[in-house]
Amino acid sequence: MTSFAEVLKTLPSVATIERVELMDASGSVVAQIENKPGQAGSLAVYHHLLREHGRIDAAAANAGLHLYAEHTDDARRSPGKHPNIDRLLAIAAGAAALSGQVTPKV
Repeated sequence: MTSFAEVLKTLPSVATIERVELMDASGSVVAQIENKPGQAGSLAVYHHLLREHGRIDAAAANAGLHLYAEHTDDARRSPGKHPNIDRLLAIAAGAAALSGQVTPKV
């Protein structure tokens, strides 16, 4: 199995991105992933998913769970420990899809 650290090396750089905002069907922001320590890996995953899928739907969520590698199993064992993975698990299980907006660094 490829590790999350190895997966991150294959994803596009997020050096020029400040954050990704995720919105529900009404357009309300339900989550924000910022380019800061502890969130940069998730920012890279979500940015990649939005580029590839256009939104975070079940197909994108399943792809993201694969990208998170060993952290996905940890999230399944410890709900709440990895909220960005928990979100993908919920969407993969049938929760509503989310749209996203990428904010570049100024």
